Amino acid sequence: MTSIKRARLANSPKENKKVQVVQLPPQSDHLLVSSTKGKQKTKQSTKLLSTCFKIVAGSYERLLYGLDGSVSLNETNDSYKFELRPTFLFPAHVSCIKAVAASPNGGKWLATGSADEVIKVWDLHRKKEIGGLMHHEGSITQLHFPSRSHLLSASEDGTLCLFRARDWVVLRALKGHKGRVNSMAVHPSNKVALSVGNDNTLRMWDLMRGKGSASTKLGKEGEVVRWSTTGSSFVVQSHNTIDIFTVDMVLRHTITHPSRIHTVRFSNRVNGSGELLLVGAEDKKLSIYDMPDGPEKMPVVIAEIIGHSNRIKAVESLPLALPRSTKANALLSTIILCTVSSDGKIHLYDLALLPADQKAGSEVLQISPVAEYDTKGTRLTCVTIADGEALEHAQSVNGKRKRGDEDSEQEDEDEGWGGHEREAEHDESG
Repeated sequence: MTSIKRARLANSPKENKKVQVVQLPPQSDHLLVSSTKGKQKTKQSTKLLSTCFKIVAGSYERLLYGLDGSVSLNETNDSYKFELRPTFLFPAHVSCIKAVAASPNGGKWLATGSADEVIKVWDLHRKKEIGGLMHHEGSITQLHFPSRSHLLSASEDGTLCLFRARDWVVLRALKGHKGRVNSMAVHPSNKVALSVGNDNTLRMWDLMRGKGSASTKLGKEGEVVRWSTTGSSFVVQSHNTIDIFTVDMVLRHTITHPSRIHTVRFSNRVNGSGELLLVGAEDKKLSIYDMPDGPEKMPVVIAEIIGHSNRIKAVESLPLALPRSTKANALLSTIILCTVSSDGKIHLYDLALLPADQKAGSEVLQISPVAEYDTKGTRLTCVTIADGEALEHAQSVNGKRKRGDEDSEQEDEDEGWGGHEREAEHDESG
């Protein structure tokens, strides 16, 4: 294994110091189980949104870009102003960066995955590297934090690994794919996950028990899999087609996109109700499909997000609070979209620019970016958005967070995701 350098999130890689990479202990035999015996949960599931956020993007050139973003009120015309400010840039891996993910609800942890087979873990708040997770024996293809306390990874070695963020122990290696895992997606309930690979299969995993629960042959290689925001359906993308399935793996529709697809993501609307499907492709646009309620209706393109001069490689979304405005019908929050492209630019879009009456049959609306950052030609590959540090999840005293609040939240998350673990046989079936 090539030696890995430990790096602070700084503007210059010269500050890097060589240290030993964190080698995780052998895989634990513990499974994830849900246990809430005799305990009534009263914590509200809602959260307060922030007006600031962090964007982190990886590139083929091994460079990691960090940006601070914010939204403020332009009092001159009572509109909103979005700003992006670069905060760090340095080579994070010894090979191209293929995946990045930030933990939710405060964005403390950042994970980056590379073709060097290492997952780097960073503390975004303290701006330093924690170490490298070296469990996989293939390139890292995707990373995702289902909760603040767990990280799920996918790799070309054919496995998915679930790490516990408290000590970065591997809770479970999910085996079943015969070859590279291209993509995985966790259900909104955090109880099950889907994965697709170059073995032409779609697999469903029971995360509570840590084992495969179902699988089906797709007849083609799935490249991206995504759950809808409600968890009532999911999509599998392959080349320029998108198959829409019900939760019981029944194919409902097939969308044929005009060009080669690279990224797919669901989002709620800001104005009105309903769900949107965001599709980034070789045509240099992010197409917005309206997802109809009835299963008999086909999704259609109602808007296009424009501005890039090359293929769109990835898109992420984040709910964001808006500053108070004097307008009577002013929104309290919006959803921002962040795209990265092979043109080296990071674009930010405001989904509130999509009106509620923009439906099937309307003229296709074109939406331009509200902010952008130019890396000057870097081939960007992946992106993630983290909540800003101003986000609060607990009561405060004199404007300061209560001591122990974060620990109690961590315990609540561990309880559902393995706080009460039990031993079981390692299951490699799917």
